[in-house]
Amino acid sequence: MLSKAQSKHIRSLTQQKFRSMHRQFIAEGSKVALEWLHSDMPIDTIVATAEWHAANTHVIARHPEAAVHIASDDDLTALSALHTPSQVLLVLPYAAAKDVPNVNEWYLALDDIQDPGNMGTLIRIADWFGIRHLVCSPNCVDVYNPKVVQSAMGSHIRVNIYEAPLADALPALSAPKFAATLSGSDVYQAGTHESGVLIIGNESKGISPQVMALATHWVTIPRTGGAESLNAAVSAGILCALLLPR
Repeated sequence: MLSKAQSKHIRSLTQQKFRSMHRQFIAEGSKVALEWLHSDMPIDTIVATAEWHAANTHVIARHPEAAVHIASDDDLTALSALHTPSQVLLVLPYAAAKDVPNVNEWYLALDDIQDPGNMGTLIRIADWFGIRHLVCSPNCVDVYNPKVVQSAMGSHIRVNIYEAPLADALPALSAPKFAATLSGSDVYQAGTHESGVLIIGNESKGISPQVMALATHWVTIPRTGGAESLNAAVSAGILCALLLPR
């Protein structure tokens, strides 16, 4: 059973200021929880119904460092940040802070992405394409927001996420820098590249002029229909499919 203080602490992690203070965040849902439980990433706390716990004791045993609490459905509903709470919730530590490395690989650089669903999907896209490094500008939505974590579906485990002003971080990277912009060149003519930085801008404002000036290539997905623009995450997925080596 969780104490009142423990329940209050977990509920507080739905707010960014308390996540930052305690350097912890929550992950909810069986599929997301099992991603973490099957990994070697540390887990602080596991809160689960008796039924879910009994069905997953073998994988819970992989994490002796975690405090395990059995809770009722009502308890989990009270703790949940989601509209439809599930049978398990994890409390997880923030990843250790790191400097952005200069390596001959692909990066995803996000300039003030605001929508949690977009951010989670972008983390998942990076994971899908094997991009290990994702750089977020300081004004991006919190990557540990519960909706981001839910949308990323465990991809936080495999993607190194850094927060840094892009104007400082990008010049230190030797890889070519591809800005996604409506005024760019046809990406179908750009070919594939062994390394690069794909820059995705804010959902409404696009890439800031300061960051755009750092790009070595401007690319666009040619439009044949009437839509004004593409969703940021959709654009990133298409561009990754066309620019990364296959």
